[in-house]
Amino acid sequence: MYGIKSLSQDVLPLLQSVIFDLNFTPNEFDSFDEVRGLFEGGIKLPTDILSQISPLPALKEILRTDGEQALKFPPPQVIRVSKSAWNTDEEFGREMLAGVNPNVIRLLQEFPPKSTLDATVYGDQNSTITKEHLETNLGDITVEEALDGKRLFLLDYHDAFMPYLERINLNAKAYATRTILFLQDDGTLKPLAIELSLPHSNGVQYGAESKVFLPAHEGVESTIWMLAKAHVIVNDSCYHQLMSHWLNTHAVMEPFIIATNRHLSVLHPINKLLFPHYRDTININGLARQALINAGGIIEQTFCPGPNSIEISSAVYKNWVFTDQALPADLIKRGLAVEDPSSPHGLRLVIEDYPYAVDGLEIWDAIKAWVQDYVSLYYPTDEAVQKDTEIQKWWKEAVEKGHGDLKDKPWWPKMQTVQDLVQSCSIIIWTASALHAAVNFGQYPYGGYILNRPTISRRFIPEPGTPEYDEMVKSPQKAYLRTITPKYQTLVDLSVIEILSRHASDEVYLGENNNKFWTSDTRAVQAFQKFGSKLTEIEGKITKRNNESSLRNRTGPVQLPYTLLLRSSEEGLTFRGIPNSISI
Repeated sequence: MYGIKSLSQDVLPLLQSVIFDLNFTPNEFDSFDEVRGLFEGGIKLPTDILSQISPLPALKEILRTDGEQALKFPPPQVIRVSKSAWNTDEEFGREMLAGVNPNVIRLLQEFPPKSTLDATVYGDQNSTITKEHLETNLGDITVEEALDGKRLFLLDYHDAFMPYLERINLNAKAYATRTILFLQDDGTLKPLAIELSLPHSNGVQYGAESKVFLPAHEGVESTIWMLAKAHVIVNDSCYHQLMSHWLNTHAVMEPFIIATNRHLSVLHPINKLLFPHYRDTININGLARQALINAGGIIEQTFCPGPNSIEISSAVYKNWVFTDQALPADLIKRGLAVEDPSSPHGLRLVIEDYPYAVDGLEIWDAIKAWVQDYVSLYYPTDEAVQKDTEIQKWWKEAVEKGHGDLKDKPWWPKMQTVQDLVQSCSIIIWTASALHAAVNFGQYPYGGYILNRPTISRRFIPEPGTPEYDEMVKSPQKAYLRTITPKYQTLVDLSVIEILSRHASDEVYLGENNNKFWTSDTRAVQAFQKFGSKLTEIEGKITKRNNESSLRNRTGPVQLPYTLLLRSSEEGLTFRGIPNSISI
């Protein structure tokens, strides 16, 4: 993380001076080949600039300067096998299940999708997608049959972005998006329609102005479809970074860490249980507030919402629910699982080949079993929890002060039973370890190729009769590149997500404890060893699933096996590994 501080203070001003010196290189990529050149030949830099950048220790890792006067990034995993498979509809859908933001997609339960925004403020914000739109690509089944069969899914960013679009679009050209997908017989998701919406031209109180785009694979329509997908991914990238990553892992952990340090003595068994999952988090969040999410910082420079970023994140927090952070509850809430005592983990997945959920449920169960074994050693009865004054003060502060905005919500566990304690500790450990790993360590592997995960949109879909439309007809690649993240912001984004996606050499992974004297209780040590063995067994099962060709979402068209929830890793950019804590 110190690398990011060095990046923002030392490197970015130098890069900015080079990129914006138009004699040297304009702030645009002119072809997809030029974007791939970041990994193949690098960006040529003047010697004086390079000599200032290369000695910085933070950047020795990420920028290969290899004496050629070039800044060179490592090739992201998403284009290591195929240079073009990222641009398929199948990969677009697969990354909603096995990408870096796999916990937003939900089952479509009513059609057309409705908005939850206040109609007295925002007018009619319901979707304009019709049955006819969907049935064009549904073959011989109707929308009703697809809904009844639980085969329609929704990636919905409409309500998160619409209230802010007027402000966002002072500096960008972004839409609020909805995407409907169909679960095919082979288990893959096929996009059926994308809706791009703007606030009504007379003001947002009059509702939305929406356009619906359908898949197309030739001619100018295929370019328009590619641009529509890019606008969806810009929403997804921004939501991922601000909500799935910063808010739902980094930020929500802080109250629990602070309350633990204030109220649970170092000898308290629950302090010993949770302490490894707090390592470095407050430190890393402090650095993020200085260089990443600060006003005018890296996130505001390189992601579409710009100066509205943290406000949007705060608005989403109002709907955050602690108990829904447990993976089973999250899957049920999104309609992606139903309770079923006869299925593994007591849940039946609606999409069977959902890599994040399948692997995640195994990890969740292992964490919960370990916490249950450990907690039951010290709390034989509910009364033991109620009478533990440290636990009661800890929980009261975490809820009432730490999450003060939400303190009156009825869903908070009351901390009156052993199960309350087990479930709450399991959620805290899951959030700090596997949830963060799932949304963090895939950032460079998927997003390091900016064409696959753009972060900014600078143009609306061109209208016929405009110069932009003619350019799109003539040069689809240029039209795409002029729509998404430009060159300087791409270099900043890549530098940051590469640092974030790397494991440090001293990382401590789930099922490990770097303090071998953490407890003198042999029963606890045995329970912990059992947990470690279970995690190793799960690694073998994940690897086996990745080799099953019938599970198409495990590797997808880009042929990148889903390994983010393998708990162990070497140091570096590995696309795997679950650290104990949020330490980057």
